[in-house]
Formats: sequence, C-alpha cells, structure tokens
Amino acid sequence: MINGSKTFITNGYSADIVVTAVRTSPERKAKGITLFAIPTDAEGHGRGRKLDKVGQHESDTAERFFEGVRVTDDDIVGELDNGFIHMMQNLPQERLGCAISNLAHVKQILGETIAYTIDRKAVGASIGSFQHNKFLLAGLVTQIEVTQAYVDQCVIAHTKKELTPVDAAKAKWWTSQVAERSARPLRPAARWLRLHERAPRRAWRDARVSKIWAGSNKIMKELIGRDLGL
Repeated sequence: MINGSKTFITNGYSADIVVTAVRTSPERKAKGITLFAIPTDAEGHGRGRKLDKVGQHESDTAERFFEGVRVTDDDIVGELDNGFIHMMQNLPQERLGCAISNLAHVKQILGETIAYTIDRKAVGASIGSFQHNKFLLAGLVTQIEVTQAYVDQCVIAHTKKELTPVDAAKAKWWTSQVAERSARPLRPAARWLRLHERAPRRAWRDARVSKIWAGSNKIMKELIGRDLGL
C-alpha cells in the first residue's frame, strides 16, 4: 500500500501510467527503493493541479497524490528493492538525452536568428552584415559547433556502452549552460535578443529548467569534481 505525494512531475497531468519510486524497505535507505508502474486511475491515486510554469508550456507539470494505493508484484518495474540501482544505471542515458535536446533547441533558435538577420535590412544592408552582429553570431555558432563535437563523441561512446556517468554529467551541464546562456537577457552572449527578440526570448524561457532536471548543474559539477579526486 502506497501513501505519499510528489510535485513537479513532468506530464503528470496527462499521463496514464506513473512510474513511482517507493520505499519498500525503509531501513535499507537507498537500497530499499522499488519502482512501480501505477495506472493513474488506480483507487487512491489522485491528480493534483496543473502547475503554471515559465517555459515549456507544451509539456504539462503536475502534482500526484497516493492515499492507500494497492500494488502487487506485477506492478514492479525491474526488481524489488533495486529501484535506486535501476535509476542510476539509466542516468547517463537520460543526461545524454538532455544534452542532445539542449543543443538541438539552441541550434534551432540560432538558425532562425541568422535567417532573420539576413532578411532584415537597415540603412540598405542586412543587419547580419554589420560587424558587431557578424562577430556575435560567429562566436555563437563556434560555441555551439564545438559543443556538438563533444556531444557526438558521447553518443558514439553510448552506442558502444562506454559512456561514463562523469562524461554524461559534463555533456548535460555544459549544454544546459550553453542553451540558457545563449538566450539569457542582459548578458553579452544574448545580445542576439536585439537581433531577433521573439525567438531567443522563448528559448530562454524553455531552457531555464534544463539546468535543474536530470540532476542540477551543481550536482553535475560535484560528480565531475569527485572524478578529479577532489
């Protein structure tokens, strides 16, 4: 029988099944967690309000409540009391997925901005041809392409089952920094807001949460630092 609640659940409002980490052997702490696949229409399983967010409005975020929800062995995902291990085993893949989406997101917005600066004219010339704007975009493109090279290497390593948790943490941390910083208002790297305001503003709103999910960026740096023996 499961009792408890959780907030900030991505797709928690629209989901039909919620994979839930449950303490099945509390005395064992992290080694006593089991994953259960629980239908959202199960008795005692309640859906909370749909939460208002700054960005990523296409994906709902909600609260979930569990009051006397009954589960059986058939509902277990993986093995009893091995839920934490299962989650840790898949974290590198999750963080690599975050890195890929972060990079794809910022590349799309940058592409829109470059196209806009070519089409937009001022004093008889494309605004992208002005030296300041040209240098700004050149720097952004270079930063993104260098980041792409590292992410590509991580993807190759993952296909060979050689991607380490530390390398995945580096990819997740750096790409989320690049995505958010590239569109952050009032920062030099985000002066493209003056070039094409609407798209970067949307990008900044959507990128903010990427520094939190799949492990916050501070946790990523903690993992990287430990690997250095610090």
